Parts: sequence; C-alpha cells; structure tokens
Amino acid sequence: MKTYPFVTVDVFTDTRFGGNPLAVFPDASGLSDGDMQALAREFNLSETTFVLPPEDPANTARVRIFTPAHELPFAGHPNVGTGFVLARQGRDTNGVLRFEEAAGPVEVTATRNSAGEVTGATVAAPNVLTLADGPSPEAIAACAGLHPADVMTSSHAPVEASLGNPAVIAEVAAEALASAAPDIEQFRRAAGSDGKLLLFLYGFDDGHIRARMFAPLAGITEDPATGGAAVALAALLLSLSDDANGAWDITQGVEMGRPSTLRTTATRSGDGIRATVGGDCVQVLSGEAMV
Repeated sequence: MKTYPFVTVDVFTDTRFGGNPLAVFPDASGLSDGDMQALAREFNLSETTFVLPPEDPANTARVRIFTPAHELPFAGHPNVGTGFVLARQGRDTNGVLRFEEAAGPVEVTATRNSAGEVTGATVAAPNVLTLADGPSPEAIAACAGLHPADVMTSSHAPVEASLGNPAVIAEVAAEALASAAPDIEQFRRAAGSDGKLLLFLYGFDDGHIRARMFAPLAGITEDPATGGAAVALAALLLSLSDDANGAWDITQGVEMGRPSTLRTTATRSGDGIRATVGGDCVQVLSGEAMV
C-alpha cells in the first residue's frame, strides 16, 4: 500500500467553506484509472484532480479530472483550483501553467496579491464555442421542477454550449431560480444518448447574473460553482451581441450556502469565440490517501 498526498481547496471564493470544494492530488503517478475513480467517489466532491507528469516537457503537467461517476475532458473549477495549488508549490513559469487534458491544452494563469502570495487563478477554455440544440423549454422545466413559463426564450432557446465540456444552458426567470430542484427521472428522459445532462440555469437579478447547476446523472445533485458552464455562458452571451468582447461576474452556490463568484470574459477571435473563467481560492485541508 502506498500513500498519496492531497490537499483540498475552496474555489471561486476568498472565504473558507464557501465556493466549490476540490480535492487535488499533486503527484498521482502510480494511480490507475480505477484508483482515481475510487478516490473521487470517496471524496464525493463535484470533482477531484490527479496531476501526472506531462507527455510534452514544455508543459507543466497532465491533469485528469474525475467526478464521483466518471472522468471529464475539461472543467473550469478543477483547473482554477489545481492551478492555485501547483502555483503555491512553485510549479508555474512566470505565473503560467500549461496542462495537458483530454479536451486539449489548457493554460492557467495564477493570480497573486501585492505581497506575491498566490490567491487564485484564471483558466482559458481549450476550445472555441460550439452550440447545439438543447432540450425543449418544457423538458428543462420538468428537469428543474419549474413551470414551462419560467424558462425564458426571448434571448435564446435552451442550448447545449461547450468550450471543452458540454452544458445545457437555459435562462430562467430570476424569481424562479431559487425554487429550482432536480428531478432525476426527468433528467433521465431528457439526457442524450450518452446518458449525461449537465443543466446550467441562469437569470438576471437587477442586472447581475445568478446561476445554479444540476447534474444528478453524474452524481452531482447541485454544484456550487461550475467554471466549464460559466465560460460557455460567457461565450454564449457574447455570441448574442455584436460586441468584440465582454466580461461578466456570475454568482452561484447561494442556495447551497456556498456562495461563489466566477469572473468570466469572452472574446471574438479568428477561429471563433473564446472565454476565460477565474476566481479566488482558499486551501482548507491536507493529508494522505492510502491506496
């Protein structure tokens, strides 16, 4: 039996026990796929990351991301938190870390305060925005325990958006957002052929964006901060305008008692719309796992 050090961090918050918790194994060499999945189930957080040596020595690391149910090709909050942890270990180069992931290369930039301490990170999504039809407003409402009239379609219909990890994004009435609750049977009916459905609901509250995310088929009843969906929302919002770029702060996790602030940007580039998401992080726990 071998021991593997880990740390946990709260991501997208500057307050301990807020934000989205993440477990990070900074040196996962020797762990099998089954070991990683078992450890992710044991932590039972929305994601756990495992850091491995890069295949290309020009990169910082190869990073694998697991939910309690399966591996993800990319996600925002695990990259922000992993970047924070590795930068605190001095593994960045001039503030930049480059991760090899299933969705493609991911660049993470560490943020530091005036004293030079690492306080968080910003991640650039690996791909440009792609859009596909999402479930109907009626199906979205059923999944979230809402009335069909609560799902807004004046700006866009529910849509599957991705910059590395697909999410179904739907705008809902701000007053309905707090009452949303996932119905797993309706999720099963609405899921695609792969049996997956990550539902990201957002609404405008006095001009501010509030959001909630449900993915019960992936073992995540609700997520307090979803970076991969946040970058997709930022890119989607830019696509609905004629602007060259934009920036939005997204509040999530309030209903869970884990308020999170996700700072997003989106930019039109030569190959499409690209986006970033960033925020603060706080280290909470450290220890060893025996495998």
